[in-house]
Amino acid sequence: MTELRSILDEAAREGLISPEAGGRLLPFLIARGVAVAGVQPAMAAEGQAWSDTETPRFVRGFHDVLITIGVVVALAGLWGLAPLYAVPPAILVLSEILVRRQRLALPAVSLTIALLCWTFLLMSRVFTPWTSEIGADLTQFVAGFPILLGVYYARYRVPLSLALAIMSTLALVLTLLLRLVQWLSGNPAFFVDHLALLALIALICALGLFAMALYFDLGDRLRRTTRSDIAFWLHLGAAPALLYSTVSLLSFGEGGRIFDLANMSARTPVVVATVAALMLIGLIIDRRAFVTSGLLSLGVAIFSVFRHGSATVDTYIFTTLIVVGAIVLVIGTGWMPLRRLVLRALPPAIANRLPPG
Repeated sequence: MTELRSILDEAAREGLISPEAGGRLLPFLIARGVAVAGVQPAMAAEGQAWSDTETPRFVRGFHDVLITIGVVVALAGLWGLAPLYAVPPAILVLSEILVRRQRLALPAVSLTIALLCWTFLLMSRVFTPWTSEIGADLTQFVAGFPILLGVYYARYRVPLSLALAIMSTLALVLTLLLRLVQWLSGNPAFFVDHLALLALIALICALGLFAMALYFDLGDRLRRTTRSDIAFWLHLGAAPALLYSTVSLLSFGEGGRIFDLANMSARTPVVVATVAALMLIGLIIDRRAFVTSGLLSLGVAIFSVFRHGSATVDTYIFTTLIVVGAIVLVIGTGWMPLRRLVLRALPPAIANRLPPG
C-alpha cells in the first residue's frame, strides 16, 4: 500500500492526475487487490545505489525556471503600480493556472513566497507589532500567517505553504506563551529583565519545529512523497532557530545581553560547538539543508576570532572564507562515507528508521 501511494503521489507531482484523484484512487485500487509487482527488488536496488535523498523536487527543468521568471517580473510590476489589495487576485489566478492545473513546482514556490510577502505587508499595515512590549498587536500580526498560508495549502497543496503555515503557527504559540508569562508576572516589560527565560521559551519552540520536521521526515524514509518536501522546508527553518535560541541561552551574560552577531568574540566557542552539534544531527538525519543553514553563523564566529587577532582586514576576511569553504567541501565530498560511519555507530532500531546510508 505504501508503494502504491508513492506511485500515485509521483503521478500527481508530474501532473498526470490531481492530488484529489490520487486520494480517491488509492482505496479504490486497494479494495480490488491491486499491488505493485517487484517492490522488494526495486527497493533493494535503490538502497544500494543510494546517493542523494535530498534532491529538491521544486526545480524540474528550465521551463519551470522561465515561467517563474515571468511570475516574479509580472508580480513585481503589479506590486509597483497597483494597490496592495490588487496583488492577491493575481496570485490566485496564477496559482489556479500554474499550480492547480499545470502542477508546476518552482512557480508554486515563487507564488507561495509572494503570498508570504503580501501577508507580511498587510499585517504590518493593519497592526503595529514593532514595539518592546509583547502585546495583542504582535499576536494578531503573527496569527494572519498560518490562516492565509493554511488556506492556500488546502487549495493548492504546495509543500512550502504547509511548512510556512507550521512555522508561523509555532511562532504564534511562542507569542502566546510569552504573553501568558508576561501576564502572570504583572510586568509588561518582564522579558526585558529576563532575557534568559525568553531564550529558553524560544528554544522550546525551536525544538518543536525540529520535532515536526522529523515527524514528516521519518514518515517517508525513502523520500518519495511530498512529506519529504515539507520536511525539507521545515529543516531549513529549524536549524537557524535552534542555533540562535541555543547560543542565546548558553551565552547569556555580559550585562544581561544575549547573543549578538555584531559582538560575539567571547561566545565564539559556543557558536562553533552548537554548529558542530547541528552538523552531526544533519548528518544523522541526512539533511544537508539542516547543515547549510548553520554555516553563516559559523562564518561569523570564525570572522570574530580573526577580527580580534593581529591580522589585517583583508587577511581575516579571506581566511574566514577559506575555513568555511574547506568545511563545506569536506562535508560535501565526504557526506556519504561519514554518514555510513555514523549510522554504524547508532543502534539498529534507530538506524533502520533513518534514510539508507
